[in-house]
Amino acid sequence: QVQLVESGGGLVQAGDSLRLSCAASGRSFSSYNVGWFRQAPGKERELVAAISWSGESTYYSDSMEGRFTISRDNAKNTVYLQMNSLKPEDTAAYYCAAGWLPSLRRTNYDYWGQGTQVTVSS
Repeated sequence: QVQLVESGGGLVQAGDSLRLSCAASGRSFSSYNVGWFRQAPGKERELVAAISWSGESTYYSDSMEGRFTISRDNAKNTVYLQMNSLKPEDTAAYYCAAGWLPSLRRTNYDYWGQGTQVTVSS
């Protein structure tokens, strides 16, 4: 069993940066892939970025690549999402999820956090 807690969200202005954290409890976390997702009001949840258990492989949605960076510190059981040059359209609830999946593009993770809100004003 893995429990995930996101933090780092908030209200920022366009062009600002935020770093989200996903802290995990559970011994198996370091063996799981982790994905960051977001869901804006009235929209479907979308995969933002994902990272393999070792951190050697990453995946980014086309619209996020170049602005967002995913990383992990398995010693701290934490995965990060660095978000730069934020835009109003990045406003959403951001969730992390963990599990073993055969591809970083997959979205059917086993464990999910409660989310952290990111609001970007223009």
